[in-house]
Amino acid sequence: MVETSQRSLHQCHIAIEGPIGVGKTTLARALADRLQSSLVLEQVDHNPFIELYYSDPEHHALAVQLSFLFSRLKQWQELHQQELFHQGIVSDYIFAKDRLFATITLSDEELALYDKVARAVTENMPRPDLVIYLQSRADIIMQRIRKRGRNFEHALSEQYLGKVIAAYDRFFFHYQDSPLLIVQTDKLNFAHDPEHIDALINRIGSMRSSTEFWADHSAMP
Repeated sequence: MVETSQRSLHQCHIAIEGPIGVGKTTLARALADRLQSSLVLEQVDHNPFIELYYSDPEHHALAVQLSFLFSRLKQWQELHQQELFHQGIVSDYIFAKDRLFATITLSDEELALYDKVARAVTENMPRPDLVIYLQSRADIIMQRIRKRGRNFEHALSEQYLGKVIAAYDRFFFHYQDSPLLIVQTDKLNFAHDPEHIDALINRIGSMRSSTEFWADHSAMP
């Protein structure tokens, strides 16, 4: 695997990313369990503004973005204090995703204000040793979102989801902060098939360049 250090996979910070409902948390849990790493999950359900945002995006976008920013900042500061970055970590987000969503949800004036705040509080944030970017078709993601049944996601539209997917694709097309493995997930089941986790770990181990793509599911039924 392409790494920025000599640490083994069990000692790395691996971040799982992708649009809403693509399966980030499911994979993060499975991978952390397999690697016996610490698990760091995004605190989406604890954001007091998220339900208000989905019901009225125009009036609550800035509040939800700043709430996420400070929630994530507090979480990573606590991890740093516990010195968990010297151990293995699997997270279901990268800190940079906060601005990615800000570009979708905020007006130009709000984004300028957000950037001023973010620059002031996010200096020297740690970067993952590897980012796994999960891709899937919008219709499959919508099925997963409806199946998990979060109340605040009922108002989520396919149009908004399309904007999120496009923003992720643009972001990771230019991403160079960490080694990146792009994984097409439509035929994968990380929740119920351990062989798919094994295949992913093997694919990580075979990485030879800083950005690679995995969509070879020929060995899967």
